Amino acid sequence: MNLETGLRLSIIRRLGRLPGKWQVGPGLGRGLGMFGLLLTLWGGYTLTGKPVNLVIDGQPHQIRTHQQTVEAMLQSMDLKLYAEDIVQPPLNASLSAGDSITIQLARPVSIEVDGRILNVLTQQQSLDAIMTENELTLNRRDEIFINDNKVPPDSSLPPPQFVPSASANRLFAATTPSGAVASSRPEEVQLVIQRAILVTLHDEQTSSTFYTTRTTIGEALAQQGITLFPEDTVTPGLDTRPTSEMEIFIKRSTPVTLMVDGHTIETRTQQETVGAVLAQKGIALMGQDFTHPPTDQPISTNETIEIVRVRETIEIEQDVIPFETKWIPDEALPLDRQEVRQTGAGGVIKTRSRVRYENGQEVWREIEDEWLDQEPRDHLIAYGTKITIQTLETEDGPIEYWRKIPMLTTAYSAATSGKAPDHPRYGITRTGMQAGYGIVAVDPKVIPLLTNVYVPGYGKAIAGDTGGGVLGKHIDLGYDDDKPPPLLYEWRDVYVLTPVPPADQIRYVLPQWPQRQ
Repeated sequence: MNLETGLRLSIIRRLGRLPGKWQVGPGLGRGLGMFGLLLTLWGGYTLTGKPVNLVIDGQPHQIRTHQQTVEAMLQSMDLKLYAEDIVQPPLNASLSAGDSITIQLARPVSIEVDGRILNVLTQQQSLDAIMTENELTLNRRDEIFINDNKVPPDSSLPPPQFVPSASANRLFAATTPSGAVASSRPEEVQLVIQRAILVTLHDEQTSSTFYTTRTTIGEALAQQGITLFPEDTVTPGLDTRPTSEMEIFIKRSTPVTLMVDGHTIETRTQQETVGAVLAQKGIALMGQDFTHPPTDQPISTNETIEIVRVRETIEIEQDVIPFETKWIPDEALPLDRQEVRQTGAGGVIKTRSRVRYENGQEVWREIEDEWLDQEPRDHLIAYGTKITIQTLETEDGPIEYWRKIPMLTTAYSAATSGKAPDHPRYGITRTGMQAGYGIVAVDPKVIPLLTNVYVPGYGKAIAGDTGGGVLGKHIDLGYDDDKPPPLLYEWRDVYVLTPVPPADQIRYVLPQWPQRQ
């Protein structure tokens, strides 16, 4: 061990014994005295060394040393050098005061290539030189990445980046630049070479070759702009690493459309028949279900497969037979009285049919049985035919009548009948009589023409006219032109006077309109 090194170690040992903080104690004076003595000795020894200019990667450092050769000085500085580093003058050269020593440190480079990693030191800057130095060759389709950035083959290394070293000793930097030297080695450069691999692609009936630098088949196909569907099959698998002269096979899926249960499904398949497609998609045929086209038919491109759901049911239907209304004369029942003798009820015919539905739509119906479930029942109404002649006291004296009919009463005259005075039929009634007071218009189905009647508030009259609006139980009272008819619209009892007409001329059941409010 030389004197310079021994002094340095002695000071470091002394410094190592110092506490983290200054503390007052009995040995403090002795410790400080010893420390001062060592510093004095070290300073004196250093100042007696010869000055040397050390330049590392272009950075100058002024130092003093007692060593006689370049190698001895660098060893005393604990500077680790490699064969790739360049030192001028040579290590065995003698040192004199004022000499300059230049060190060009080699750059560390990590080269990842062909499945291995090479850690090298180099003075080269261009990629071509580095590849030549390490006996590596490049294909024009290979891809090169420096620190994860893709670069062309004729690129150079990026400018060096230096990382401060934790071992730098600032206290002795003026005389011992070991910290500066240690921090001068540039950061390692990451160099990755992805080899271009020639592969052959068989895409159905088409074959082609291409080079790829991607690490998986999936990435290589994506790089070529090849679209794959989830149902397509790639052999070898997409995660497989490409190898030289590899053959890749793509089995394409076929686009098909499924129409099932009210849904339209666009999908793809590699199955060969309709039935195999349904099995792949988990679509089951049950009972009499079937498909268009049939399940054994081969699949063609853009095939549309319709699944027809079949359901057969037994349905019972019923038709109602309307009942009939029958009128029964009753001699014991007074005229214009009616009684329901039996309430009518419709009959029921039932039919049992087998019905087939396809996708919810009825496609055929077959009657299996038909029967009369309930016979209709007639609605029986008895009407009175018993006529009783009665007498009514009026202002004009007693009258004898055989029928009383409530009727809607209005009034008219020749002038209001709708004909002009110069019309040849002006004032002529349906029976040929002259219109006027005592002539009334009726519906012959209710009161036959030429029948004598009595209307309270009007008097006796003869049914001698009809009218387009006179229907059913409606009577229109005639008035003379010299006395305008009153505005009438009311219900009055009209009495049909004797004699009683023959039975075959009597309408026993009168119309029920108009209805009295």
